[in-house]
Amino acid sequence: MELVLDTADVEAIRDLSTSCKVAGVTTNPKIIVASGKQPMDAVRDVIACLDDDQKFFMQVVATDFEGMMEDARLISGLRPKNAIVKIPVTKVGLQAIKACTEEGIRTLGTVVYTAEQGMLAAVNGAEYLAPYVNRISMYGDGTETAARLAAMLDVQGMDTKVMGASFHNVGQVRDLIEAGCKAVTLPPNILSTIIDNPTVTDVVDDFSAVWHEAYGTDSIA
Repeated sequence: MELVLDTADVEAIRDLSTSCKVAGVTTNPKIIVASGKQPMDAVRDVIACLDDDQKFFMQVVATDFEGMMEDARLISGLRPKNAIVKIPVTKVGLQAIKACTEEGIRTLGTVVYTAEQGMLAAVNGAEYLAPYVNRISMYGDGTETAARLAAMLDVQGMDTKVMGASFHNVGQVRDLIEAGCKAVTLPPNILSTIIDNPTVTDVVDDFSAVWHEAYGTDSIA
């Protein structure tokens, strides 16, 4: 499974990467704006803290075909490898995903709300699909939609990976991994909640306190 961070917060990326194997970083227009930086400054800062094998996902801003392709070519050229273009799976977006595939540009189909919608992007060559789990849940079952999409891809023998996105809580992440999704992109606060379990910390502190009281040291040596 690929664990990806959904953020442009460089400090959070560096901090969480010390604890977890982070496969890459996803961004979108709202995340870039929230960084408070000029777009390309934010992008360069994120790329600078990734190694060559970590993936960088950036979303197109344009909504017309020509504009999407211009954005896609720019994003694809940001680094020698592992720059992946996020394209919303609209009618025009499907056209752009298809054209990117023909040009050898790697893509992630984003803003996926139905399994059928995701399959169309996969057929057009998208390498990843991002169903918006929590947002879908406002209208139906986001976890079920993502799981169904993953099952459809598996049945068809397709290599496209479902990357669950738009999480509101840890339970949604757990359910999606259990359903067989191959990747998730998490905001730092969700991943931090998984890592920093206060009950675990209390137990570890208790072990340490007992050891220190008995032996007067905080290590085995």
